[in-house]
Amino acid sequence: MTGSNPTANTPPGPRITVEVPVLRVGAAPSDYEGLNRFVDSLRKQQGLHMTLLHVGILDELGRDIVAWTKGLSPPERVLPEIASWLTELPVMQGFLGKSDKLVPLGGGRLMGLEVDVPQEVHDYQALLLRGLHVLLDDLGLDNIDDFILSSAALGYRSPRWLPHIAVGKARTRHEPAVEIAPVALEFGDSRIRNREALPLP
Repeated sequence: MTGSNPTANTPPGPRITVEVPVLRVGAAPSDYEGLNRFVDSLRKQQGLHMTLLHVGILDELGRDIVAWTKGLSPPERVLPEIASWLTELPVMQGFLGKSDKLVPLGGGRLMGLEVDVPQEVHDYQALLLRGLHVLLDDLGLDNIDDFILSSAALGYRSPRWLPHIAVGKARTRHEPAVEIAPVALEFGDSRIRNREALPLP
């Protein structure tokens, strides 16, 4: 068909994140299931995770970079470098945390556990962000803080990281934070979600 775009119907690639899996919430399954008093559509406990760095859909990140650099940094050069950096990141060992609050996330209809984590987790997350900053600088981007906050693919809403686990839908759009009985949390080693979708360096 004339004028059609062959890539228009191509589904977007998977989201790439650096995250830690949630291994345990509370002392028994009922500790997590009890959260359905506060949220709709409580997520399955087996898939819960905490995101440390959201890289997003690589094709979208490539388009953001092309637009920012006015075409000087093409995705076919930049994205394998980002993939190489991600796969060489050190793995952070599993750790324990706790939560006593459900908070609204991102101005939408999500609710999550606000998590109190050890200082080394904050340090690791800061290391990821600094590493991304250095990488983008090496790739020829300027005003990198502005790029990170404005890139739709990276999805940063605030320069301050809030450790959290998304658990379900808020009952209303302006749901307030809710204090809950404290729950202990156990996290596994850090990993790259959808690692198999990264381009070869």
